[in-house]
Amino acid sequence: MKPMREVEAEVEVLPREARAGGTPGDDPFIALVARLMDEIFVIPGTGIRFGLDPLIGLLPGLGSMASAAVSLVLVAMSARLRVPKVVLARMAVNILINAGLDAVPVLGDALSIFFRSNTRNVELLRKHAGTGRPASRGDWIFLCALLGGVALIVVGFFVGLFYLAMKIAAGFW
Repeated sequence: MKPMREVEAEVEVLPREARAGGTPGDDPFIALVARLMDEIFVIPGTGIRFGLDPLIGLLPGLGSMASAAVSLVLVAMSARLRVPKVVLARMAVNILINAGLDAVPVLGDALSIFFRSNTRNVELLRKHAGTGRPASRGDWIFLCALLGGVALIVVGFFVGLFYLAMKIAAGFW
C-alpha cells in the first residue's frame, strides 16, 4: 500500500454576491423553497407546474396557514438581503392574495397553481436585493409590523371562517 501524500488547500470564503458572479438576490435556499412550494410537479401532458402550496392548502384549517407561514419566512429572509420596504410590502400583498385564494376550498387551491406567490416573490427578490440601504431599526419595526399584520389578517380570516362554520353547523343540529 502506497503512503498517502499530504495536500495543502487554501479556502476562501466569499460573500454570496462574489460567488460565480451572483447577485445579492441569488439566495439558493429561498429559491429552493419557492420552487418546492410553487413549481416542483408538472401535470402530465399540459406543462402546467405546481408545488406543495396547493397540496398543503387542501388540508382543512391548518393547510393554508402553514403555506402562508412558509411564505412569510421567505419574506423575512428577503429583508435580510436589503430589499426595499416597498418591495417587502408587495411581497406581503402576494402572500395575502395567495392566502385569500387558498381560503376558497378546492377551487382556491386550483387557482393557487396559477398565482404562484413564492415564485413572484423570488423574482422581486432577485430584481431588488441589495438596492436598499442597510436596514435600520425603523426598517425592522416596519417589517415586524408588516409580517404581524399579514399574519393577523390570515389568522383572523380563518377564525372568522371557523366561527361561521360553527354557526352553520349549530343551525343544522
